[in-house]
Amino acid sequence: MRLLAIDTSTPAVAVALHDGERALAERVVVDARRHGELVAPLVQEVLDAAGVRAAELTAIAVGVGPGPYTGLRVGIVTAKVMAHALGVPVYGVCGLDALARRVDADVTAFTVLTDARRKEVYWARYLPGERVAGPSVDKPSVVAATVTGPYVGPGAELYRDVLGDVHGPSEQSAVAVAELAVARARQGAPSEELRPLYLRRPDATEPAAPKPVS
Repeated sequence: MRLLAIDTSTPAVAVALHDGERALAERVVVDARRHGELVAPLVQEVLDAAGVRAAELTAIAVGVGPGPYTGLRVGIVTAKVMAHALGVPVYGVCGLDALARRVDADVTAFTVLTDARRKEVYWARYLPGERVAGPSVDKPSVVAATVTGPYVGPGAELYRDVLGDVHGPSEQSAVAVAELAVARARQGAPSEELRPLYLRRPDATEPAAPKPVS
């Protein structure tokens, strides 16, 4: 197996290559304004670091959010185009699930949060091995009143003063995205239509019709 994983659901652009047993290479750059510029060069860097040609890839995985509209679109479109060109399956992975996978095994219940901007967070609640609530988008104070800590992820770090009980990890990992996709592939899960988890409408809207002039 040669599975390429891409995640652009947070301010970071994360790319990794996995062989089904371990990560062969990973690159992460945090720059919320340059997802479109960074993803293709990082893919090439990862392939070069692992000594793998694009034609040797056997699957693609991509984080489907929740996340901002522009960032998600960059990652998902890249994954779709590569998968189509190479004739390989593509797997969508919830970014919050990927962050949850990196939490220490001795933490039995926790909530993962990422930055949703507008002073809000995307969040989901987890018990060992499963998501039990979310994903949703709310203000940090609402999350704190709804579910208990520990709270993990970049959204937790950003609103530490509101949440209090903050636990690592704090950044997204394309390796975790790859690991979840590898598990799905081994279970024989089919490649499916990618459904981005926007959770709310994009900031940009169509202009309203002009008002009639009397």
